[in-house]
Amino acid sequence: MRIRPVGAHALLIDCAGADQVEAWRAELWRRRERGELSAVEIVPAATTVLLDGVPDPATTAARIAAWQPRPGPPEAPGPTTAAAGDGPVEVPVTYDGEDLPLVAGHWGVDVPGVVDRLRRTPFRVAFCGFAPGFAYLTGLPAELAVPRLPTPRPRVPAGAVALAGPYAGIYPAASPGGWLLVGRTGMELFDVHADPPARLTPGTRVRLVAT
Repeated sequence: MRIRPVGAHALLIDCAGADQVEAWRAELWRRRERGELSAVEIVPAATTVLLDGVPDPATTAARIAAWQPRPGPPEAPGPTTAAAGDGPVEVPVTYDGEDLPLVAGHWGVDVPGVVDRLRRTPFRVAFCGFAPGFAYLTGLPAELAVPRLPTPRPRVPAGAVALAGPYAGIYPAASPGGWLLVGRTGMELFDVHADPPARLTPGTRVRLVAT
């Protein structure tokens, strides 16, 4: 783990991988809730955690360097904890995506095998990006990573459930995209009038339930 200053009031924590990112995200959130950390935003990414709005970056960096994330599975503290309760968010999915045969070929199984694997996998939101409300879900083993399409589709419909690399994701709104489509959901994933606007935020556990 390495801590670097970013501008006048931000710090960037470089992590070894997704598990360490989630461990630090959860630890920093807990510390902020207890008043031990002052930061306006805690923003995880694939291999980093950004702390923005830090009044004293040098002192904060020294303090963080002495901390250790809690061992064991993350407890996923964050803005959705109270709303989601102790269980995962269950996303109802109709598994009829046009790229299911392509995913099955990459995985060396048939289409029902892909569906079974996805519905049984405990996912977690690693970070958000690409579009408002788009959550990158981890949980699939590294050997099941799949490539993006060589040419992105000009339009992927809202609610499309898709795979790319080691991640699963759900398009919150219609947009171009090169992920492999495996299904669709009617769940609303982003609402500017909600608090928080994104239904799936970092740390949230997710199940893609077959309908």
